[in-house]
Amino acid sequence: MAKRSSERNLDATRRGVLKGMAATGLAGALPGHLYGATDEPIRIGFQVHRTGIGAAYGRWYDRTTTAAARVINDAGGINGRPVEIIAEDDGTDPKRGAEVVEKFATQLKADVAFGTLFSHVVIGSAPRAGELKLPYFVVSEGHHVASGMLNRYTLQPGITDVKSQVQAMAPFVASNLGRKVTMIYPDFAFGHDHRDFFSAAIEKQGGQVIARIAVPPTETSFTRYFPQIPRDTEVLYHVMVGPAVLTFVKEMGEFFGPSHPEIFGFIDSLEAVDLATPGLEFLEGSYFWEGNPRYAQANQSDHDRFYRAQVGVDDNGASLDDPRDVSTYAHMFGCWETLHVIKAGMEAAGYKGPNDRAALIEAVEAMTDMPESRAHPQGPKRFNGRTHQVFGVQYISRLENGRLNVRHTTSLEDGFYPDEVDYTTQPF
Repeated sequence: MAKRSSERNLDATRRGVLKGMAATGLAGALPGHLYGATDEPIRIGFQVHRTGIGAAYGRWYDRTTTAAARVINDAGGINGRPVEIIAEDDGTDPKRGAEVVEKFATQLKADVAFGTLFSHVVIGSAPRAGELKLPYFVVSEGHHVASGMLNRYTLQPGITDVKSQVQAMAPFVASNLGRKVTMIYPDFAFGHDHRDFFSAAIEKQGGQVIARIAVPPTETSFTRYFPQIPRDTEVLYHVMVGPAVLTFVKEMGEFFGPSHPEIFGFIDSLEAVDLATPGLEFLEGSYFWEGNPRYAQANQSDHDRFYRAQVGVDDNGASLDDPRDVSTYAHMFGCWETLHVIKAGMEAAGYKGPNDRAALIEAVEAMTDMPESRAHPQGPKRFNGRTHQVFGVQYISRLENGRLNVRHTTSLEDGFYPDEVDYTTQPF
């Protein structure tokens, strides 16, 4: 009995030290023999949108996840154990998403679940993850995590949320493009975050959203929506998702012709779309938010260069195998970075198996600054362990001669907002 008690005390001490190391980015510094490694793989359940409206994202999330797992395994895995990715299609559907989470926990024996993008699927799946006590690392952008809507088992440590993004960019829009804004957005949780948080952010800059046009995410034609845009609109703010995004942008160009308001779009409206596609010429000179710049910039970091090569993406943001296969570059980095956070958290917690899930979450909650690096090629970040949300820089790019060039990079501080929840006070 005394020996087991001593071992537990030693284990607790080690975890405390390693949590502190996670906060400073040193979790990988200890030799592997201290982790009690085994050959049994770390099983990561990858909830992927292979079908449904998120399929274009899911394909590139899959490709990025595969590359990140390979890089981690080539460097020795996690605690000396290989990473195994177990992928399940959720159909971009909330009900099916919850079923996938349950399958990970009860049938496939996953250590954690990871990867979800579309916010309605996250909201439908996270409660089940909490009930099953399965750590659920989402790669979404909705404010649902940091709002306190979800639970302690759900974290978003690899990609920023909409509230932070629009708050950081509203000053640029108001100062450079105009103050009377019409918004066109998808009619589900992600779009509602844009509607609510950008409206509040532009008002703080002395601007106003004069019209809000919600579009079903499964819509296939958009011409009936454009006449709703007021004539005194100075800035048209668009953020659309789904398989019909190219149709949306083309029809918007046909409606306006050469005379249109300033246009500020989220690249979501053109993710996985070749900007040289006929019909997109009217977007020349317009601005886009990018979570990560699709085109390699003149000041490209070595970290971005390494990341592109590993994922198989060229300097134009397309597949090295097929220049017509354009990536979802503004979002998919979140998979790469989240997997590296899971690795750091597991190493900080001395993770051995499901009994250490709470320790893993506590280790991630202890993280703070994440410097730009190969693990975080998009840029520096700061994780808020209380809200389970990461903050990072944002990029505003201008379409010039068919290429997106970064014209403004926000600071970390531009996206900060007061805490709305403290998940660390919730019991496991």
